[in-house]
Amino acid sequence: MPKVKPHRTSPSLDMTPMVDLAFLLVTFFMLTTKFSPEEAVVVDTPSSTSELRLPESNVITISVDKDKRVFFGFDSDKAKPKLLDYVAAKRGVSFTPQQRAEFANLQSFGVPVEQLGSFLNVEREQRKSIKQPGIPADSLNNQITDWVVEAQRANREAIGKPAYIAIKGDGNADVPTVRKIIKFLQDKNINRFNLITDLETKPTALK
Repeated sequence: MPKVKPHRTSPSLDMTPMVDLAFLLVTFFMLTTKFSPEEAVVVDTPSSTSELRLPESNVITISVDKDKRVFFGFDSDKAKPKLLDYVAAKRGVSFTPQQRAEFANLQSFGVPVEQLGSFLNVEREQRKSIKQPGIPADSLNNQITDWVVEAQRANREAIGKPAYIAIKGDGNADVPTVRKIIKFLQDKNINRFNLITDLETKPTALK
């Protein structure tokens, strides 16, 4: 009697759940990823072992590059319109509605307030090629302090609390420039601010 061979079927693998999972992961990262804002200047910060993290929003950033240029950045969309009004009134300049709209999208800049209108008139892509002179920060023309003080004022009115202040000094920037910025802030009774650094690995103790 002949032996009956069982009918064998080739195994199949259902890839549908895996494809669904891949799409879910892609969607998750697309919705949760937050790109860092484009900055007006590249600052190579020194490293430290501090693990304190800067808040992700509501931050005033003062950057000092290796050429001693000072830049101002502010990420509060609610307070920016008031901030521009306050500084414009203080410095006796005015801005058009188009310039005000562009300022709302400006992450950071390093030009005197008298040149800010012309700077905002330039197309965004073309601004990258402009070498910004830096915001005046000396005893005769201390505009950086105006921006910080008025940003705090605008932020209190917009959301009811002051913004965090962070100083981002290039590792090759001269110390006196950074000290001068800190002294300007302290002269306005602003004594709480953070120094931005890169996190380095803590040294391990030898056994």
